[in-house]
Amino acid sequence: MDQSAIADRRRLRRKLAFWRVLTLLVIIGLGFAVYRMSAGEGGRATPHVAQVKITGMIQDDTELLERLDRIAESDSVKALVVSISSPGGTTYGGERIFKAIRAVAEKKPVVSDIRTLAASAGYMIATAGDTIVAGESSITGSIGVIFQYPQIAEMMDNLGISLEEIKSSPLKAEPSPFHPPSEEARQMIRSMIMDSYDWFVDLVAERRNLPRDEALRLSDGSIFTGRQALQAKLIDTLGGEDEIRAYLAGKGVSEDLPMVEWKDDGSSSSLWFARAMSEFVRLTGLGKMLGLDSMRPWMGEKLFLDGLVSVWQVGHD
Repeated sequence: MDQSAIADRRRLRRKLAFWRVLTLLVIIGLGFAVYRMSAGEGGRATPHVAQVKITGMIQDDTELLERLDRIAESDSVKALVVSISSPGGTTYGGERIFKAIRAVAEKKPVVSDIRTLAASAGYMIATAGDTIVAGESSITGSIGVIFQYPQIAEMMDNLGISLEEIKSSPLKAEPSPFHPPSEEARQMIRSMIMDSYDWFVDLVAERRNLPRDEALRLSDGSIFTGRQALQAKLIDTLGGEDEIRAYLAGKGVSEDLPMVEWKDDGSSSSLWFARAMSEFVRLTGLGKMLGLDSMRPWMGEKLFLDGLVSVWQVGHD
């Protein structure tokens, strides 16, 4: 065998050895990354104060309910801070989250932390905490229930479109956007709204230790600043993290414990491998070696997103 062939074989062996070592490192790194994500990421395995952020429109959120259940069962979690920035959402979604937070409160202290806005179902969730802290200029309240539907009958008339329907009974599929509601339909919807409203008012009265007449007076849909809400006894304290820490210290929770945000870790997501790879690249510093960090300004944080994002904003006239 000539010298060039020997040299080629040596180079091939070196390449194979390099890729074997790299493959082994990747497997070890991925295993470590997955372990951190599932068992100890963010310090969840050590004693801490858990924080859950609830933002945007409130809906029936199965993942959030499961996360709160894990917090309730975790021996490492010594207290929970629920930080809320939400204009509200569905009554049912708020009800389920409220009950899940109360389940946590049966086992450890819970603080509701009202940020910029916690209105309607957002305030409903806040009442689940053992105490409510808000900023002086935070917006809260809007206690009430609303049901809205469009009316397009006039537009259809202008377009020359008509709709015929045959129903088993007059109240089936009412109210309809295709014709004004009958008085019976109005009464049906109002009865449903008022039943949910009464439940909401009773909840506020019970959780805030208010006479029902007082809770009813505050439940006319009005919104309040944090200062006004304090005077109305809808919250307990004005402030932020210092006041939250002081309250928890009074409940025997050390102020030295770290506060760790429990996020949606996407454990059931089909993109778990991508997230593990992202964690591996971050831990090993390969991002800098491969120049991936320089691409972040162009890609943002979208590479490993687990789902769609919807944003609520105030409409413009």
